[in-house]
Amino acid sequence: MAEANVELDQLDFAGDDRVVPFQVEGLDVRGRAVQLGPLLNTILARHDYPAPVARLLAEAIVLTALLGTSLKFDGKFTVQTKGDGPVDLLVADFSSPDSLRAYARYDEEALAAAVKEGQTSPADLLGNGILAFTIDQGRGMQPYQGIVPLDGSSLEEIAGVYFRQSEQIPTKVRLGVAELFDRGTDGKPRHNWRAGGLISQFLPQAPERMRQPDLHGGDGDEREFEMAEDDAWSEARTLVETIDTDELTDPQVPIERLLYRLFHERGVRVYEPQKVHDRCSCSRDKIKGVLTGFSAEEIEASQENGEIAVTCEFCSTTYRYEVAEFAAA
Repeated sequence: MAEANVELDQLDFAGDDRVVPFQVEGLDVRGRAVQLGPLLNTILARHDYPAPVARLLAEAIVLTALLGTSLKFDGKFTVQTKGDGPVDLLVADFSSPDSLRAYARYDEEALAAAVKEGQTSPADLLGNGILAFTIDQGRGMQPYQGIVPLDGSSLEEIAGVYFRQSEQIPTKVRLGVAELFDRGTDGKPRHNWRAGGLISQFLPQAPERMRQPDLHGGDGDEREFEMAEDDAWSEARTLVETIDTDELTDPQVPIERLLYRLFHERGVRVYEPQKVHDRCSCSRDKIKGVLTGFSAEEIEASQENGEIAVTCEFCSTTYRYEVAEFAAA
């Protein structure tokens, strides 16, 4: 680990596609921060998403990287939205120890109409629905799922609500996405996506400092609802709210420099970064296993010219099988 009260020039900056855990002991805050570059660009370019869809999926990918890398076991963490808007589905998942994948589903006509009307906010594109966080610890373990409504708020705001409701942990999330336009060494125009994010959580040693006001309409009494916010968390939350998109996405502003700017007066520690990779969990054998469970009628309906082709929605890899493989099974 490294303390940010050393000279910044002495730090080995994590760089892109690495999640940086941090701790601010003076404020009882812990968190994680990340900047995504090549990984994000590869995922988005693979599907050639329209810009409004790419921005939404980029935010989901950042959120998944921040939360998924906190798993202390071999498993999978998934962020998923389902709504009635033009972008009806976003899925991003993290598989331990370091694999990320994601895709979006959208209605081209509905999206074009929304863009024409200038209705491109997250609320406009996602519509009414849910945001689900799922933790799968593997075989023999019951998956855990937390669900919060898509209520017109941004993904970062909804994530904060989730942690307050489900985990009773005061949490502040910042997400940012940017398109970069420049020229390569050959002079030709280039277009790249970048994104960044930070999650900070109030985790004091004294349990009584963790108590938060009950949600409006909850089963707590009025005194709980009116309880003042802890001063340390109020300070940390206010500092995090000063982050702008440029700081999260600028390749010239490393995450460590941003953390120093935010918390140097309180003493911030940064820990060993965790690399994340664009890596899909699909395989020929896995998909064949699914097809093996199909009935003869379903196999017949899925084949074309004696062949079944299945394309992974995440990585766009196409697997081809002879129908005879399943007739013999």
